[in-house]
Amino acid sequence: MPSLSPLLRWPGKLLSVLLPSSCVLCGALGQQAVCAACSRDYALDVHPRCPCCANPVGSEDGGRRCGACLADPPAFDATVAACDYGAPVDRLVLGLKFGSRLALAPWMAGRLREAVLARSPDPRDLPDLLCPVPLGPRRLVERGYNQALEMARPLSAALGIPLAPRLLERRVETAAQSGVAPGQRRRNVQDAFALADDSAMLQGRHVGVVDDVMTSGHTLDELAGVLKRAGVARVTNLVFARTPPHL
Repeated sequence: MPSLSPLLRWPGKLLSVLLPSSCVLCGALGQQAVCAACSRDYALDVHPRCPCCANPVGSEDGGRRCGACLADPPAFDATVAACDYGAPVDRLVLGLKFGSRLALAPWMAGRLREAVLARSPDPRDLPDLLCPVPLGPRRLVERGYNQALEMARPLSAALGIPLAPRLLERRVETAAQSGVAPGQRRRNVQDAFALADDSAMLQGRHVGVVDDVMTSGHTLDELAGVLKRAGVARVTNLVFARTPPHL
């Protein structure tokens, strides 16, 4: 189902001309969703991370899979995160997802691009195509846009990687993972996704799955399983923020 954002964006564009904008993080007036000072100070990745799930690890463990991924390997192969999910960066995620602050998406995609290129400076290591985590039809109508797709578009352009916006579909209207008990999150998304496009294009490919935030990883694990069963050789998650395990 196509994004409804083109229908809903024009009032915001008009208001941006008539009214001054303010930085989501510090409130400073300006024309940018995030001011230059906050762009320098926040959303910088400072942690060594597990290359598979992107959870922070000790400096001596950087580059090696964490114990959780070794004990229970996920279907995806790698995860790149631009930053941890926590104050004040959580305002960016919430503003994009629930506040219709669509101007945040290109900024977040820019930070994610930096993280991707830092992790994979050789273009041959980049995904062959990108796809967003899909929303169900009901939530797409309620929200008016898919925040993962809004990030995936500028990320695709910045990295020069083709975007397959309707590669995957959510065929079950699941409860939001944030409202589900941790022990029930895997079951909540089980069998919730399917391929929407022809899988012939996926044989042996490397697919990057884009999302705004990764918490338990069960949604991305379920999506990676769908892609792997369709013949995808490698799945890399590309997420703006990673929730640390204690949250």
